[in-house]
Amino acid sequence: MKLTLRQMQIFLNVVKSGHLTNVAKDMNLSQSAISMSIKELENILGRPVFDRINKKLVLNEVGRAFYQEVDPIFKKLADIEYEFKNSENKGMIRVGASTTIVDYLMPSIICSYMSSYPDVKITLKEGNTKEITAMVQEGSIDVAFVEGLVTGSDIIKEKIGVDELVIVTADKKLAEPCYIDELAEKRWILREEGSGTREVFLNYIKDKVDNLNIFFELGHTESIKSILMNRECLTCISKISVENELKEEKLHKVDVKNFECKRDFLMIYHKDKYHSNLFEKFLFFSKKLMVQMIDGSTKINIK
Repeated sequence: MKLTLRQMQIFLNVVKSGHLTNVAKDMNLSQSAISMSIKELENILGRPVFDRINKKLVLNEVGRAFYQEVDPIFKKLADIEYEFKNSENKGMIRVGASTTIVDYLMPSIICSYMSSYPDVKITLKEGNTKEITAMVQEGSIDVAFVEGLVTGSDIIKEKIGVDELVIVTADKKLAEPCYIDELAEKRWILREEGSGTREVFLNYIKDKVDNLNIFFELGHTESIKSILMNRECLTCISKISVENELKEEKLHKVDVKNFECKRDFLMIYHKDKYHSNLFEKFLFFSKKLMVQMIDGSTKINIK
C-alpha cells in the first residue's frame, strides 16, 4: 500500500488540531474514519508518528521529521491549485498537424500564440493525416489540423480553409498545356500512403487515369521538392508549399486542362474532449490566424 494525498491531508490537519473530533467535524468525516486513516498511515510508515498524551495526539520524533517533509509539499500543491483555478491562461495544449500544415502554417501560429500567452506550453506532433487522426482518437493530442479526408464518428471536424493542389515540375517541357491522362505515363513522385495530399489527388483523378506511374514515394514535402528539382518528373502538391519556388521559377506549374483539385483544411478534436477556457481560446486563435494565412493576409496579431 502507498501513501495517499488524503492520508497526508488528514495527518496535517490532526497535527494542527491535536483532536480527532475537531478534524472529523472540519472535514465532514466520521471520527473513526480519521482514526483509521492515521493508523493506515502509521502502518505504511512502519512506526507511530503520534504520541497519545492526555487524550491528545502529539507528534513524536518520527512524526516531526515526517511533517517537515510533507507540509511543504501540501503548501506547494495548494499554491498550484490556486494558480490554476485563478488563471485561464496557464497550462499545456497538445497539438498535432499533418506535414503540409506543420511546415507552412503551424510555426507562425504557435509562435504568435505563445507570444500572446507566454504561460501556455504547446507541444506539437507531426504525421500524415491518417496518423494524426489516430492520435486524436486515442487521446494523445487535444486538437489537430489536417487536410484531406477524415472519417470516424468520434471526431469533430471544423472546416477552416480551402487548399489548392497543383501539379508541378522542374522541366518546362512537361509544363506545357495538356490533360491529366496525357501525364499518366510520366514519372511521378507522391507522398506516402496515409497522406492527405496523396489521397485527395488520387481520388480526384481516379475516373480520368487508369494507372499513374509512381516511381518514388516520400514522407515529406521538402524531400519531394528537392528530388523534383533534379529529375524529370512531376508531383501534385499543396500550392502554399511551392509558392516561393514558382515565383523564382525553380518549379513550374503544369497547365493541366480541367484540373481543379482542392481540399479542405480541417481542425479536428475528439467529441468527448473537455472544452476548458484555455482550449477554447486556442481554438479561436488558431482558426482565425490560419484563415488569415490561407487568405494571404499578413496581419497575425490576435488578442
